[in-house]
Amino acid sequence: MYVSLLESITSQQLSTKAAATIWARVLSLFPDEYPHAAQLIALPADVLRSKGLSYGKAAYMQNVARFHLEHDLYSEHIAAMPDDELVAYLTQIKGVGRWTVEMILMFSLNRADVFAPDDQGITSAMVHLYQIEETKKAQKKRMLAIAESWRPYRTTACRYLWRWRDAGLMKELVHGASEDAIAIS
Repeated sequence: MYVSLLESITSQQLSTKAAATIWARVLSLFPDEYPHAAQLIALPADVLRSKGLSYGKAAYMQNVARFHLEHDLYSEHIAAMPDDELVAYLTQIKGVGRWTVEMILMFSLNRADVFAPDDQGITSAMVHLYQIEETKKAQKKRMLAIAESWRPYRTTACRYLWRWRDAGLMKELVHGASEDAIAIS
């Protein structure tokens, strides 16, 4: 989970391609391409910044490394925690928010019933597909209500939403393509 957290911090608010490039550059700093916690903590922020990280992300990654040294993020009891407990546990690390932990739950721990209402891709897809007109708190409340019917497979629903958005189907819908054309795509 330690490396997954680091990689997730790297990818925050970036395209998949940009995040992968920066992550590879960060890993190149380590002789065995593994970001050992003590080595990561010892790196100056400028070195991490030279690989494409912001100062904030560099500091957050070092916070994760410190936490890992103190709490062993590879411990089986941590990975076995219920979703809400794990969110509460990991978000005590400065720089690790709910979205980051939700991505860890979905992609690293393969949890089947995770919904990430703060994810920009999920939000934009749901706003278009469900014609959500509300904003801010009301929008999130509506999204949560819609996602309730997806239990216990909300992670799968999120993957479909991302895929739909990334496949350009949202653009077709917005620009007036017929529903039949969208269904065929």
